Amino acid sequence: MESKEPQNPPIESQQEEENTNKISKKEAAKLERQRRRQEAAAAATTAAISTISIEQPDPLSTNYGDVALVDLQSKSISGRRWTEVGSINPELKDQVVLIRGRVQTIRPVGKKIAFVVVRERGFTVQCVLTVKVDLVSPQMVKYTTSLSKESIVDIEGVVSIPEKPITGATQQQVEVQISKLYCVNRAVPTLPINIEDAARSEVEIEQALKNDGQLVRVNQDTRLNFRVLDMRTPANQGIFRIQCQVENIFRQFLLSEGFVGIHTPKLIAGSSEGGSAVFRLVYKGGVPACLAQSPQLHKQMAICGDFSRVFEIGPVFRAEDSFTHRHLCEFTGLDVEMEIKEHYSEVMDIVDRLFVAMFDSLNENCKKELEAIGKQYPFEPLKYLRKTLRLTFAEGIQMLKEAGIEADPLGDLNTETERKLGQLVAEKYGTEFYILHKYPQAVRPFYTMPCHDNPSYSNSFDVFIRGEEIISGAQRIHVPEFLEKRAGECGIDVKTISTYIDSFRYGAPPHGGFGVGLERVVMLFCALNNIRKTSLFPRDPQRIAP
Repeated sequence: MESKEPQNPPIESQQEEENTNKISKKEAAKLERQRRRQEAAAAATTAAISTISIEQPDPLSTNYGDVALVDLQSKSISGRRWTEVGSINPELKDQVVLIRGRVQTIRPVGKKIAFVVVRERGFTVQCVLTVKVDLVSPQMVKYTTSLSKESIVDIEGVVSIPEKPITGATQQQVEVQISKLYCVNRAVPTLPINIEDAARSEVEIEQALKNDGQLVRVNQDTRLNFRVLDMRTPANQGIFRIQCQVENIFRQFLLSEGFVGIHTPKLIAGSSEGGSAVFRLVYKGGVPACLAQSPQLHKQMAICGDFSRVFEIGPVFRAEDSFTHRHLCEFTGLDVEMEIKEHYSEVMDIVDRLFVAMFDSLNENCKKELEAIGKQYPFEPLKYLRKTLRLTFAEGIQMLKEAGIEADPLGDLNTETERKLGQLVAEKYGTEFYILHKYPQAVRPFYTMPCHDNPSYSNSFDVFIRGEEIISGAQRIHVPEFLEKRAGECGIDVKTISTYIDSFRYGAPPHGGFGVGLERVVMLFCALNNIRKTSLFPRDPQRIAP
């Protein structure tokens, strides 16, 4: 039997009673009057609201509604001050802000309260709509809850500090108490894909399956079919802002090194790389032409034109039937060409300093973007050295051989051996970014300069990130007779590149350069599993739309 003991009041209750006894009668009376006033005010609000019919004309109707088309046709300039969602913080407490964004979620609580999460440029803030006399009507709440997701709205309200952080928004320390809400543009009621589904990580989906739950997985083709929706996810916002920074850092670094930006033609008379991976077309007058596989020939001509150091950022076209995770038929090329004074290592020096500076800048200045990407696609930060590791191709082959992997010393590395070598390099040298140089001549383009001591190898290099190639570079042949010989050996009709070869007959300095795919740099820096994730509107053998 359970023993029954006297029930003593809890310690907390005793303390509360002692504290209550300490309050004077005057103070107690004051608190009671305050309580009654609050109850009276609440009762008045409730009574006022109860007399309003949702269907009757709303005297507060000017505080909400659809914006008329005429007001969106650049009718006037109001001079109002707009606040970006990403800049709303606790320092703006009690201040009125005006924001524009997309309706990400709407959660009504009865007929008097609604929570609206608004998104702008990947940042989100929770906005609260509460029925208040002379400010917010039940009709306004009803109107707001009828809005479709992804509609664009203007909201005016006062910044407040919530009791607890808002876990469903990026701006977790603030809320916006809505006083006015206008819909600028409505999205269709049913979207082909939901942004919440497209933003989920594989980890979340797999975890739900383990717990007998189910979350929608948006596959790659569906994402690309509705890319305009897919790119709204926080991860994609981060990916393409990172891409913009890669391009910007590339440009600014090279300008600081005395390079000149150029723009070369993408319609050319002959192939720029050789081989069959060329998009051919008929030019005016029936002249055969093709889309440039690279700016290679023309950037070399620019060196012969005494620009000394040049770079280009532009489209590159490859008609390859490659259905891999890292190949595209059109991508953005980052190309460099420069005079060489003594040795092709001068080109590798530029690669070294350029990419170390790029990685440093991305890690320092793009933390929010990298965090957003990592939330959906978890990855480890790239490991790289302050002075980039350089290995010869022969040294790479030897490392593979010692690991029990056979590779042709005069052939190219395939995807599998590239990855394995990357793994070996990371284990031995502690870096995922390195340069492999002195490639076999047989696997390089016709314009690549052979090694002085062994013509079976060339003054060329590739650069790797996480075991995958991102850069190809070399010293070029600048002697026209030698160029003609090499072009013929590679099956290229010399007549189709006569203008290119002739440019070296007027005096050409020794030179070299490299090319890198912008999308591939971003893919590998962020350890993404498919290059289509880093191409805004990818073009591959099976996709030419949207």
